[in-house]
Amino acid sequence: MNMPVETLSDPLATYARAMLEHLGEDPRRPGLADTPKRFAGAMRFLTSGYEAEPEDVVGSGIFDAEGDGVVLVRDIEFHSLCEHHMLPFFGKVHVAYLPGEKIIGLSKIPRIVDLYARRLQVQERITEQVADALMKLLEQSRLK
Repeated sequence: MNMPVETLSDPLATYARAMLEHLGEDPRRPGLADTPKRFAGAMRFLTSGYEAEPEDVVGSGIFDAEGDGVVLVRDIEFHSLCEHHMLPFFGKVHVAYLPGEKIIGLSKIPRIVDLYARRLQVQERITEQVADALMKLLEQSRLK
């Protein structure tokens, strides 16, 4: 069996090639020749949320609150992989909170959503993780 060099050095590509073979496909045929490499890259992108934490994506985007109204960001699109089958699911999320002494930059909220969406997920957990991250980030900033 002749395997491309990049497949030999990349376990995810090796697994993708084996999966194609188990499905009865010929991973050497022209339409599939680069599929293992592309699959490996796609999986790394779709699970890149494990490489960062909320503090990394928010940076210095926390500010003193001015006013006392609700902060709301609507229609944040997300794409994730279900942890049960590793198949895609997607949707829109709305994030709202009542600020205390600090607020988080509005552009940072979709980044937090995306961070958690880029992990194997279930919808109940991603909701909880986003809420917990916001509360933690705003509380930590208040204490500084």
